[in-house]
Amino acid sequence: MNPGAEDGRSRSTAEFEKLKRRGQHAIEADRLDEAAHLFDLALAWAGEHDAGLVDLAVCNRAAVSIELRQGEGELPRLREILLRNADPLCCRVAAYNIARHYELTKNFKKAMFYARIACDRSAVLERRDWLASSHNLIGNTLLAESYVDRAREQYELALELLPDEPSPSRACILANLGYCLVLQRRHAEGYTLLYRSLRLARHLGAERYETTTRLDLCFAHLETGRYRHAARHGVIALALAEKSGEEDAVKNALYLLGEAANLGGDVDLAHAYFTKLQRKFFPDATYLPGFLLAVDIRKLVNLHA
Repeated sequence: MNPGAEDGRSRSTAEFEKLKRRGQHAIEADRLDEAAHLFDLALAWAGEHDAGLVDLAVCNRAAVSIELRQGEGELPRLREILLRNADPLCCRVAAYNIARHYELTKNFKKAMFYARIACDRSAVLERRDWLASSHNLIGNTLLAESYVDRAREQYELALELLPDEPSPSRACILANLGYCLVLQRRHAEGYTLLYRSLRLARHLGAERYETTTRLDLCFAHLETGRYRHAARHGVIALALAEKSGEEDAVKNALYLLGEAANLGGDVDLAHAYFTKLQRKFFPDATYLPGFLLAVDIRKLVNLHA
């Protein structure tokens, strides 16, 4: 996720800083309702005590709305801050949040434009962690449009810049890079990074990252003919995705589980997964289960788009 909520500014505003830090920790842990409440309190505090912090507080609160897929209404204010406020810190956070919104809504050209602005401002601020998250976001936009080599380079740079300590950001970047390596048929290297990501996500209790990493592992095992392993990761990913309401992850899990069953010789189970997929996401396409049984799903699905 790497949301664009600012997490460190030296001011004599202890209450604001405390709320901001707690909000950042909550958003990184995917406790979005808690993060929204804390950033609302920080915004109210800034409005009462320090007008110079209001733009930053607005940007931090917008990060939560964007992760909740409610970011459309935040864009006018974020663009205004980006154009009006000369502070590179506010500009970075605003640009990153806009880019993240466009990534989630699959407008990848706009996501790239704003991600590059966020990257430039991060360089001005000399924040290696923010440079890492910006390069990761640029990699995401490239990978979504199937520029695998260029995406891999961005993820490698992001991993090099990131502090060498356990964090959801590290789990995310490890998985992204691992998936790229699998797509490049560098399976052994890809497996190493994906399992490192999975161990870290489970250690941190970061279920969203665990879900995406297990989907990547499901795909990797399909690529190497390990259909039982693929199914095991796919089943766990599906349960986690249904629990969190991540519709894209549910859809991808059903695609991959159907393919794992089909390649493993259980056509009835494959048909059941594809039928569930069709009924949930494509109710008018009654032909879909039969079609999916006849094609190579791995060529149709980009898990990171």
